[in-house]
Amino acid sequence: MFTHVPLEYYLILSGILFTIGSVGVVSRRNAIVIFMSIELMLNSVNLTLVAFSQQLGNPDGQIFVFFIMALAAAEAAVGLAIVLAVFRLKKTANVDEINILKW
Repeated sequence: MFTHVPLEYYLILSGILFTIGSVGVVSRRNAIVIFMSIELMLNSVNLTLVAFSQQLGNPDGQIFVFFIMALAAAEAAVGLAIVLAVFRLKKTANVDEINILKW
């Protein structure tokens, strides 16, 4: 009933997702888009961990995924709060225009 998907397909998809996230972090200047790109990179790592966990029959990778998901949720909450606070102060979410920490 179910067909077996080779491990390489998951790794290729994970690599593509990580590359898209990396390009988003490097090329975009909007803080919200950068956070979404980081989330995409974290999810690609999750996909790799689950794929190897399934391939090896060891649940350790899936346990790590839960910790990464908790970290991503905390990062999203704290990051969004910081972006909102900076937006209220500077009226922009462009990271090039935000220089609050400079002397």
